[in-house]
Amino acid sequence: MSTPKLVLFDAYGTLFDVYSVSSTAEQIFPGQGARLSVLWRDKQIEYTRLRAMAGRYKPFWEITVDALQYSCEALKLNLTDERQHTLLNVYSSLPAYPENRAVLQDLKDRGIKTAILSNGNSEMLNVAVRSANFHNLLDAVLSVESLQTFKVHASVYQMGLDHFGVNASQALFVSSNCWDACGASWFGLPTLWVNRANLPLDRLDVSPAAIGRDLNDVMSLL
Repeated sequence: MSTPKLVLFDAYGTLFDVYSVSSTAEQIFPGQGARLSVLWRDKQIEYTRLRAMAGRYKPFWEITVDALQYSCEALKLNLTDERQHTLLNVYSSLPAYPENRAVLQDLKDRGIKTAILSNGNSEMLNVAVRSANFHNLLDAVLSVESLQTFKVHASVYQMGLDHFGVNASQALFVSSNCWDACGASWFGLPTLWVNRANLPLDRLDVSPAAIGRDLNDVMSLL
């Protein structure tokens, strides 16, 4: 793999820890925090896929709310307006993984362009980026909002290339979601799957170009 001119990062699960909401969820629903955070995330992604297939776009933030409400009902948890507000407030400013800042700074110092390419809508992404103080380390924050669809639609990955005027061989796509890394690989992008949870490879007849454990593995590919 040649040194890329551009590194595109997924946001949720890759730069920002989506499962960190489990600690707040555990305080609200003792004994259910981990289960709620996992189901919430699973339904969130499921809804994006269903809506993409049906051509029925809805902003990712609204899908996040829908997924939370479903998950609480499925787990028989009493989601009051106050509890929903608390959980969503945590989700809006998810913490970044500790190694991220140094990696983004190193890429910037090397003159390599960096961007977020995410299912998230612009408003929620900008809040997360400001909360993590990443705004000076990223060249762009790209949302599927303008396309009215979600990953793994090919138009999403193409948008990242078009924004910077590069071709697939000049870029690297990084995601901690195996399905996303596989989708980008189907599209033709060199990919790094950041396998933070040590999960098996999804059976999709494609493999990422590289597999790592955290964002530091981006630097090993340069």
